[in-house]
Amino acid sequence: MTSRAAFARTTKTTHRLTSPTEAPMSTITFNQFNAREMRPLRIVPAPKPAAAHVRLTRRGKAVILAAAVIAIAVLAVMFGPSSTATGEAGAPEATTSVRVMAGHTLWEIAAEANPNGDIRQTVDDIIELNSLPNASALQMGSEIAVPVYDK
Repeated sequence: MTSRAAFARTTKTTHRLTSPTEAPMSTITFNQFNAREMRPLRIVPAPKPAAAHVRLTRRGKAVILAAAVIAIAVLAVMFGPSSTATGEAGAPEATTSVRVMAGHTLWEIAAEANPNGDIRQTVDDIIELNSLPNASALQMGSEIAVPVYDK
């Protein structure tokens, strides 16, 4: 018996399956002469990750819009025009007193006070100057202040 036959007999007897699911191990040999010539690997930079694509829902767009509007409103309040209250009185408006007679209307009084101007604006000025609730709040015999306009 040659050594090869003895090796084959021992190999057969030593590789027994211990369970039905287990298979015998095999060996892969590497033939140096048939292998390709080995060359160094080339280093390739990793591709840049793509930017994440963000999709906004209708509600998300509404939230972004509301946040932008609120931010603009806050900035407008903070840096917008401002007024300062002072202890000094403003320039007094020139006025004259008129006694309301029977049948007088605020429109007639305004037309006499400012014949060349806008009567509606003059009526509004008289209402504001006398703190009247409306144009029909005149009472006969009362005195009201009427602005003096250039004629």
